[in-house]
Amino acid sequence: MHTTKTACPPAAYLGGKRNLAKRLCALIEATPHRAYVEPFVGMGGVFLRRPTSAPVEVINDFSGDVANLFRVIRRHYEPFVDELRWLIASRAEFDRQNAMDPRLLTDIERAVRFLYLQRLAFGGRVVGRTFGVRRDQESRINLGKLRAELKLLRDRLEPVTIEQLDYADVIRRYDGAGTLFFLDPPYDETTGYGIDFGREQYQAMAEQLAGIRGQFILSINDTPFIRETFARFAIAEVETTWTLSSAAASRGKKVTELIIRNATA
Repeated sequence: MHTTKTACPPAAYLGGKRNLAKRLCALIEATPHRAYVEPFVGMGGVFLRRPTSAPVEVINDFSGDVANLFRVIRRHYEPFVDELRWLIASRAEFDRQNAMDPRLLTDIERAVRFLYLQRLAFGGRVVGRTFGVRRDQESRINLGKLRAELKLLRDRLEPVTIEQLDYADVIRRYDGAGTLFFLDPPYDETTGYGIDFGREQYQAMAEQLAGIRGQFILSINDTPFIRETFARFAIAEVETTWTLSSAAASRGKKVTELIIRNATA
């Protein structure tokens, strides 16, 4: 483990861990490991805020848009940023980009589109995006600031393995005695992530995690079903604030979430 520069998540994302990141990072730091793996990285709300890095780091997301964005930032930073400079924050441009079929775009064009939409979408939603109105902060498409943030992100991603696999496959491939998995799956009874994640998936996840050689930390919303499904593990309650946008943090809803582990040390 060695100290590393933290980086800002490139955009908002539904279920991001902005308000819990400090607590989760402290828990991760206190858990000995040589390999750190995130099967549901999203926009890296925890991964990028960790003050230290492990010798082996793997980020994964089943979303092709997410995996492509991180790959492009790492490998094609200059042409990616060059494409961004033509975009402005406007409802008309947002709607135009949102109507595009990403399958018809180049990798760089697809990454630009995804970052643009996620930075401007209300609540970081992936499905059913709408243009987010901001009354108390500047546009999130400010290339002067964005360029510096993305450069730091590119540097942070340099030693990282980027995967686009099903979470169960990632766990199977990277499990080992020195591996720590941090899991931030879609929340129970919550939509808008862009993938189907039914309750049978949580049950399968619990079964798989019960048999791993490594350790895991799982962050999830508090529902009776989740408590029952993961009852065999150590469960801790934490209070946090749910918001639909960071600008609304002071108006957020206080909720209880769960941190679930297969170790208590």
